[in-house]
Amino acid sequence: MSIDKTSATDSGTTSAQDATPVENPEAAAAAVTAVDPRLLVQEEGLLGYWNEFKRKMKAGELGSLPVIVGLAIICVIFQVLNSNFLSAQNINDVTITMVGTGMISVGIVFVLLLGEIDLSVGSVSGAASALMAVLAVNQGWPEWAAVLLAVVAGLAIGALHGFFFAVLGAPAFAVTLAGLLFWLGFMLKVLGEDGTINLDGEGLVAKLTTYYFSDIAAAYGLAVIVVAVFFLTSFLGNRRREAVGIPARPLSDTVLRTVLLAVVAFAAAYMYNQYKGLPLATVVFLVFLVATDFLLRRTTYGRKIFALGGSVEASRRAGINVTAVRISVFAISGGFAAIGGLFLASKIASANQSAGTGDLLMNAIAAAVIGGTSLFGGRGRTWNALLGVLVIVSIQYGLQLQSIAEPVKYMITAAVLLTTVVIDSITRKTQKTAGRA
Repeated sequence: MSIDKTSATDSGTTSAQDATPVENPEAAAAAVTAVDPRLLVQEEGLLGYWNEFKRKMKAGELGSLPVIVGLAIICVIFQVLNSNFLSAQNINDVTITMVGTGMISVGIVFVLLLGEIDLSVGSVSGAASALMAVLAVNQGWPEWAAVLLAVVAGLAIGALHGFFFAVLGAPAFAVTLAGLLFWLGFMLKVLGEDGTINLDGEGLVAKLTTYYFSDIAAAYGLAVIVVAVFFLTSFLGNRRREAVGIPARPLSDTVLRTVLLAVVAFAAAYMYNQYKGLPLATVVFLVFLVATDFLLRRTTYGRKIFALGGSVEASRRAGINVTAVRISVFAISGGFAAIGGLFLASKIASANQSAGTGDLLMNAIAAAVIGGTSLFGGRGRTWNALLGVLVIVSIQYGLQLQSIAEPVKYMITAAVLLTTVVIDSITRKTQKTAGRA
């Protein structure tokens, strides 16, 4: 019996020793009962959405909300000032004009995700369009071959900039500033004394911004595809999360988002059909946005870019080839600069000495930042380029309808950019305070 008692006593002592004392029972209880915010949304209905919104505001997780609200305000103000602002023709002009700058801005998003900058994209876009024009018009190359070589040249130029930055350690700011000057000079040299090369109005490049799918089924069909793809990807993604026990958005949330997207998509399709139909430029831009968004968010390569933007040293220790990723990102930036240059040349049906100059560089960078991509790296999406360039071009066209002087346009665009950067800085500070940075 004594042995039994001793055993019982030892057992009790062991159990007491295994139980770690809790210094803060209230905090421990809160940790146990903490619930993922998405589950709260599902359980609390409309109140849950409101509480989730307040939580995101306090944590600095604003996302694209500020730019969407700002874009809506811009549309309302300019529509009140001039009823032609939301006319079918003006909407068509805005969406076609934005594609060239938007393409360049997509490449800028990749670079900003690293926390770096590329100042050469304007000159690279002009050099690519000049190279294409010389080969296709002066040298008699097939236009598709000239276009392909121009894009490859943009990729190679970007990779060269990336080499100086990633391998030799030169600051990206200095490297791309030198690139800005060098490729501007290259463009002027290629164009020669005339300075302007007119493109074939019926050629491949010219049709990038002049071709329309006139059948009304094209615009509505694209709207249906966009809405259907969004719903299916969201729904199936939530099902996969639920299957492995990860909190997912409720079905009502997915349906609400899909309905909002459908309203925008079908409204745009209706307006396009009131003019000439669905522009080819819009379709191409959307395809590139979807492809790059998939690349960044659904592939290992994309996760490496975000990781580098968060911490270079941590990424290196995790086994990421920092040098290769950096070079590839600058190559992507150069490639999209070339593509954007082709769309800009298409818009004026020529390649000339002013290509890639003026406010193009600043608009491309501003579009990425205004759309929600952080200047500090690690946060952003290629869709930010679409939102940002929409804001910039909408402001430009709205002021143009009001016959506002060019200097005022620059000042207003600068004010919008400054406001966005301030919001970005405040957001980062808020996230640090909330422990999420």
